[in-house]
Amino acid sequence: MLQPLYRILVINPGSTSTKIGVFSDGNCIFEQTIRHSQEEITYFNRIIDQYDFRKKIILQTLDYEGINISKLSAVCGRGGLLKPIEGGTYEVNEAMLQDLRHSINGEHASNLGGILAHEIASGLNIPAYIVDPVVVDELEDIARYSGVPDIPRKSIFHALNQKAVARRAANDLNKSYDNINLIVTHMGGGITVGAHHKGKVIDVNNGLHGDGPFSPERAGTVPAGDLVSLCFSGQYYRDEIMKKIVGQGGMMAYLKTNNAIEIEKRIKNGDETAQKTYDAMAYQIAKEIGSMSAVLYGKVDAIILTGGLAYGDKFNDLITERVNWIADTMIYPGENELEALNSGVLRVLNKEESPSVYPINENRKGV
Repeated sequence: MLQPLYRILVINPGSTSTKIGVFSDGNCIFEQTIRHSQEEITYFNRIIDQYDFRKKIILQTLDYEGINISKLSAVCGRGGLLKPIEGGTYEVNEAMLQDLRHSINGEHASNLGGILAHEIASGLNIPAYIVDPVVVDELEDIARYSGVPDIPRKSIFHALNQKAVARRAANDLNKSYDNINLIVTHMGGGITVGAHHKGKVIDVNNGLHGDGPFSPERAGTVPAGDLVSLCFSGQYYRDEIMKKIVGQGGMMAYLKTNNAIEIEKRIKNGDETAQKTYDAMAYQIAKEIGSMSAVLYGKVDAIILTGGLAYGDKFNDLITERVNWIADTMIYPGENELEALNSGVLRVLNKEESPSVYPINENRKGV
């Protein structure tokens, strides 16, 4: 018997854009990035207030492109800063909508994803979902210890892409994601390295403004005592310190750019500072991969490099030559977020997995 063809609308809201795609099963039949001007965005006091504005533009765009939304089977939005939850595909419910509207874990454009999906899907009487939001928390308890009880380590990472490429790698290895160990390294504006043990990310660095390697625009782990001294030096306001850590840290701090292509051009032209900084970022990523191999007792089926920086062959080589003694490296450049959202919904519609229910156990607050 032939399986039914499912048509799914996926929505990925960013700070100044909304990416949308329409899939027929696994095939993308329409994709577009809708840009929002600074004037349009600054009109709203809060990010969450933009949902009606963005909904109208999405529907107008689909109508203009001749996409008949009455044929949709489901709508999926990018998951936002919700309560910590396990990985999976979640059907949008009232508890989730309430937490997104109240920005319980912080304001971010991704909070609009579940709301937009619900708003469009409810008018069509079809289900709305989110898949693997950044707050996916599958850490083992031992991984939560930081050394300061008031500051437990948190799981905030590129869960959507990490989980998607982990499943893809498992398939390429002719194995089940739930039965193998992988180290997945997402390398973009932020960098996160996760230890995937039998389908769970049991340890990962906090890529938002926590720890791990420095990245094109984030500082990663910095000497704690020196950071405290800088905070109380009287030279900076709190927001200025945060910008040094997120946005103006990493490559931006050293080279005044977060553009890897520009940095590689500088290196070709003999810029030694660019070369040393580039090498240092690869070095720190390799160190983090090494630490995650210890988490997995050295039993690693593959190391995966993904994200925008994974398009750089020389950068991949800098990392691989330090870690290839652990396991073979598999490279999946880019983020492919729309495809990952679609795949998560397809697994539910095809009954390969059951949809998760939000909220689950709310006692996951760390040690």
